[in-house]
Amino acid sequence: MKPEPQAPIPLAPNSVALDSKAVEIGVPVSTAPPPVENPIWTGCDVIVIGVLTLVLSFFIVPLLVILAAKVVAYPHEDWLDVARKPALALLSEFLSYVVVAVYMIMLVEGKYHQRFWPAIQWNWGSVRWWMLGVGMLTVLIDVLGRFLPMPKTSPFDEFFSRPRDAYLIAIFAVTIGPLMEELFFRGFFYPVLARKTSVAWAVLLTAVPFGLLHYFQYRSWGAVLLITLVGVVLGTVRAMTKSVAASFLVHVGYNGTLMTLAAVATDGFRHMEKALIQLSLHLSCAFR
Repeated sequence: MKPEPQAPIPLAPNSVALDSKAVEIGVPVSTAPPPVENPIWTGCDVIVIGVLTLVLSFFIVPLLVILAAKVVAYPHEDWLDVARKPALALLSEFLSYVVVAVYMIMLVEGKYHQRFWPAIQWNWGSVRWWMLGVGMLTVLIDVLGRFLPMPKTSPFDEFFSRPRDAYLIAIFAVTIGPLMEELFFRGFFYPVLARKTSVAWAVLLTAVPFGLLHYFQYRSWGAVLLITLVGVVLGTVRAMTKSVAASFLVHVGYNGTLMTLAAVATDGFRHMEKALIQLSLHLSCAFR
């Protein structure tokens, strides 16, 4: 009896181009699925960015700004009074973010020779404006604050002591604040975790440090939990759309809604005593 011919072993699509002998040998096609995310940078690069941000934002830049302001603008004021000025704190944060942003771009384009925005998946084409509505609805998470232990005061109350300072933080909260947070957490950090674990774990593991970052500001695990849940929403949007621009837009919708509610509740930031403490707490997540 004549034996039945066996089915040919499938070949890798580019095996001919890579090696002509592969056709003769019959290299099997790998069945392993491609990684969900495959960024060009490493986990060590992400750690360096995180440490650089913390050192600049909490130590080096604030000290330099306060020193310069004390010498140039407020020579007769006490050091602590100068350090508590909201405008100087915002200026310090802005300058820190500028340095970090420059480092991010140099890392991607200088070290890895890739264009920055495509590399971090800033896919604006996949963004829809209804995502702003998702951010607005995310504010409903703050309702949980009524059932959690929350602090009675917030360090960010000082930012709303004058309307001018409140409007400055409002502008910051819908521009540079969410931009830099999304670039780091959902742009650089998330894809490294997704490559090593899974989408679900990557979303959660980026949301947790996003929330923990605020613990030392409030000493409240309730506030950390709420901000972590917001981080889960932002990470889910990033995973579903494969776009950091999408999570940025949702973040802007969330912060913008909180700012609008605060402005309405306080007559244009003129009567901050009318505002709920939860507004002051969660508006601050746009600041750090």
